Order: sequence, then structure tokens, then C-alpha cells
Amino acid sequence: MKRLAIFLADGFEEIEGLTVVDLCRRAGLDITMVSIGETVTVNGSHGIVVTADRTLADLDFESVEMLILPGGKAGTVNLENCAPLMEQIDRFYQAGKYVAAICAAPSILAHRGILKGRRACCYPTFEAHLTAGGAEVTREPAVRSDTVITGRGMGCSVPFGLAVVAACCGQEKADAIAEQIVYG
Repeated sequence: MKRLAIFLADGFEEIEGLTVVDLCRRAGLDITMVSIGETVTVNGSHGIVVTADRTLADLDFESVEMLILPGGKAGTVNLENCAPLMEQIDRFYQAGKYVAAICAAPSILAHRGILKGRRACCYPTFEAHLTAGGAEVTREPAVRSDTVITGRGMGCSVPFGLAVVAACCGQEKADAIAEQIVYG
């Protein structure tokens, strides 16, 4: 079974984070919610408090195959300011492992040079970050370019989550989950 980790920082967009977790768990994937703070309690951008499964300090990155970054303006800033996480994002990308980001968070991947020459999407007001990072910006709900998955925003959380499922389990499984949740 594939193991994934989604990183939650204060100010994260709750729907973007939790939708991915829900869809992955429906698909039978082992996805861990990781707080980048000192405690497992994380405050979402809309006042929803979420209890993560563990903290960043307690995560064994060697056991994980994909790193996922939800957006939210403040959450994205907090994720990008987390040096240990950024080191792992770079390491995963360089090793050919999956990295995924939605909404404002693809800007992090652009800043790190990960989107250069790739098709990618993000929240519309962050598109300049992707362009500056050498990405071909699309308006698709979610885009997979080799081992990089990006999503546009909260309203695209389901297509983004299904793209994560498809990358791990195949398109057939993602289609089955979409049918199960009456999507599309």
C-alpha cells in the first residue's frame, strides 16, 4: 500500500486538506495528516480546528511515497517557511517521488524550480508565481505532470484528490471513487 503525507500548517484551507485525506482513505491509501507545528492541533483558515495524526518531528519520511501541500494563503506561507519540510520537498522531487500542491501551494513548487517546463495550475492570483517559475499555467482543475500534481483551488479539491488517487492506484480506481461519491 502506498503511504502519503499531507502537511497542515496554521491557516491551511480545510477543504483542500481534508478532501484529499477522505478520497485517499476511501481508496485504501495510507495517508497521514502531519502538523508542521509542535502539537497535532492545527487551526484552519476558516476557524476549523483539525487534529493531525502526528507532527513533522514524528514523521519517518523514508516510509512515505508522496508529499501533499494544501493551500490557503497563510497556510502556504507557513508551509514555505518550514525549512525541514522544504528540504524534504526538494529531496522527494530530486528522487523522482511524487509531490502535490493545490491552490496557493503550487507557488512553493514554482519557487523551488520544480514546475519549470511543466504544465501546472494554481489559484488564479498566484499564477504569476508559476509563470515566473517557468511553468505553463493551465486553467484545468488539476494537472499531473510526471511526478508533480497541482490543483487550482478549494472548488477543485475533488479533482485534485482524484488525481492523487489515480497516481497511486490507477485511473480505474479514481473513476470508481468518483462514481462512489457521485462526482461528475
